[in-house]
Amino acid sequence: MSKSNQQSGIRPFGWRDKLGYAMGDMGCGFSFQLISTFMQLFYMQYIGVSEEAYAIIILLSKLFDAVNDVVIGNLVDTKRISKKSKYMPWILLGGVTLVIFNVMIFAPVKNFPYLAKCAWCLISYCLWSIAYTMVNVPYGSLHSVITDDPQEKVSLSTFRSVGAALPAVIMMIVLPRFVYNTTTNAAGEQVQTLKGGTLLPVALVLSVIAMVVLWGTTKLVKERVNHSSAENAVGIKAMISSTKSFFTNRAMVGATIASVASVALFNSTMALNNMVFQYFFKDTDKISIAMVGSYAPMILFMIFMGTLTKKFGKKSVIVTTMLIGTISGIASLFAPITPDFKGMIIYIVCLMGLNLGNAGFQISVWAIIADCIEVSYRKTGKSEEGSLYALYSFFRKLAQGIGQAVVALALGAIGFVEGDNAVQPETFGEDVKSLYFIVLAVGSLIAFLSMKFIYNIGKKEELEFAQSVSESK
Repeated sequence: MSKSNQQSGIRPFGWRDKLGYAMGDMGCGFSFQLISTFMQLFYMQYIGVSEEAYAIIILLSKLFDAVNDVVIGNLVDTKRISKKSKYMPWILLGGVTLVIFNVMIFAPVKNFPYLAKCAWCLISYCLWSIAYTMVNVPYGSLHSVITDDPQEKVSLSTFRSVGAALPAVIMMIVLPRFVYNTTTNAAGEQVQTLKGGTLLPVALVLSVIAMVVLWGTTKLVKERVNHSSAENAVGIKAMISSTKSFFTNRAMVGATIASVASVALFNSTMALNNMVFQYFFKDTDKISIAMVGSYAPMILFMIFMGTLTKKFGKKSVIVTTMLIGTISGIASLFAPITPDFKGMIIYIVCLMGLNLGNAGFQISVWAIIADCIEVSYRKTGKSEEGSLYALYSFFRKLAQGIGQAVVALALGAIGFVEGDNAVQPETFGEDVKSLYFIVLAVGSLIAFLSMKFIYNIGKKEELEFAQSVSESK
């Protein structure tokens, strides 16, 4: 059995590592959550890009990511740009460029010719993808080298979820109070519209905060695990080798399918939640209530996740909660939700049931991916953390594109009219609410089936990992 070696002379794993690792996803989240929540709304409602054009832009950008992720993952594995650390310099370099391209996306191009608007959206998003990958791939790979203890990996995954939650809360609770405005549309109706011009300064402020937080990660986290590896290939051979390792790892494939469903049909559809409050409840100030309610199950799981996974194993906990979420999603389609405060409470309760199903997976997914990488290392003897995580990251990003493209086309199917202060069909509010629940329910079902029938690291294998760590110390 292959073993990893703890580097000597480095302080033991502890709270500094947990805090620093949480700050890493916080830094990524300030950029990612802003893009996920407001880019689609910005270009379709404010800039005036059609839903069909936006769908094409997103899909093209994700094809670009197919090359981008694999190339950067291979560079992280094979090109060490600092003797002191394999991953930290990449995080800092990516963080600086992320500031520039995050701001570029929300530039005021409303008066550009139509094709120029579309080109600006595509180019700026592709450049942002390069910068984000330079941060996120080395950051995600860190999980495998901070510690090799399974329970410590679970704690890192939990703290990563905590770090991701703060930017999400800001996007859904704080920003709506600044970026929406009540106006009268062409039909004389009082509607809430996106103040697109406010997103440029917001992007600048959040990008600078992200850079500072990522710098904190590089100062607090220590890389301890040094995998004794066969000599890694480089270039095309390395990409072929890591791709083979990825697709012959059943657990990695199962976790990736579940992640694709979760990201495409949960994380990438937050714009729909905003539109439910914008067009169905007609009260974007209450988005914050839904956000608090949605995150309640995740906060509860953060407290008990370590105990539950230790007793039952990560797979059992995730599969059970996903089944609950799937049932809740289907039931939500028939819930008596009306466009008043009572209906809003029922809506939030429905979201709580759906997010309960997603909470276990979201909290422990990074520990699961670290386990999948460990399985690959034991099978091949190759240290391919960066390349494997890059492939996983690519599929998550592809899922973001698929999710946003599906949402854009689905909005077109239910009659969405693009443009600033546009008049929507009379039934649009009800239709967008139903669309949101359908998307969430399908995502829950796909993730449940994948984790139940494909992912194959159960409690027995987790105990074997723990035993091998104990023997190596």
